[in-house]
Amino acid sequence: MDSEDIFEKVKGILKKDIDKDGKLKKICKLLADDVEHYDWVGFYLVKKERLVLGPYVGEPTEHTDIGFGEGICGQAADMEETFRVQDVTKEDNYLSCSVNVKSELVVPIFKNGEVVGELDIDSHEESPFTDEDEKLLEDICEEVAEIL
Repeated sequence: MDSEDIFEKVKGILKKDIDKDGKLKKICKLLADDVEHYDWVGFYLVKKERLVLGPYVGEPTEHTDIGFGEGICGQAADMEETFRVQDVTKEDNYLSCSVNVKSELVVPIFKNGEVVGELDIDSHEESPFTDEDEKLLEDICEEVAEIL
């Protein structure tokens, strides 16, 4: 499935008459099912300068509460920018969720100029993420910001 189709499906999910967590979980499932190299997909939501794990699809993680600046997720929130890490073994501050994870893409979600959450993608492949992945996820995060 191409990015446009996925993006349209996400917009459809966001219009459904279900609660916020239900929508976020459906988006995680859609991304994990429709993009082969997305092995773990989850949302972190900001609560008092911390990233708290919200809905996700994939293996359980012990990283359910991450401070700004900690790990790739915390760094992306602190610096307010997308982080595309093609080889997590080359990162000093990587918080390992699974020995299978080889790469990570983290996209902050902004509302009123503030980071209110993140979309975190882990892959079991090294260097799978493209500019198209980054653009798709940034577009999704703009839409998701409306419900946060």
